[in-house]
Amino acid sequence: MSTSRLKLEGILGGFAPRREELLPLLHKVQEDLGCIAPAHIGPIAQHFNLSRAEVHGVVTFYHDFRESPRPGRRVAVCVAEACQSVGARQLVSELESMTDCRLNGSSPDGRFTLEPVYCLGLCACGPALMIDGRLHGRVSGQALPALINEDAR
Repeated sequence: MSTSRLKLEGILGGFAPRREELLPLLHKVQEDLGCIAPAHIGPIAQHFNLSRAEVHGVVTFYHDFRESPRPGRRVAVCVAEACQSVGARQLVSELESMTDCRLNGSSPDGRFTLEPVYCLGLCACGPALMIDGRLHGRVSGQALPALINEDAR
């Protein structure tokens, strides 16, 4: 049995086989294994007594779930109206230049993935971004190098 399969079995053991546990389990699988690979779908479906299609449908419906590991560090930039009104478009341009990466893409060296998001819940503190799950508000272009280097520690 592969290491990934053993880890998955351990994760499954921590969740009751009730439908309301599916989303928390999927988050845990992705957190611990880096993604919800196609090979994970069958055991998850069996644990919850669901079809593979039902589990696959949940995984593909929510944009935060991935079927393969994301390359590099995830930089998510809020592009909703509140952040746009205080400079999000300029921030995106600076990030694209700094990371050599376009929105919805990864840098050629694999160090960054740049994604648009439509609200980080920091509307009063825009423009906002999230680097590997860590939120930052009132971000200026001048602060970007320090933020990316700070979060790399």
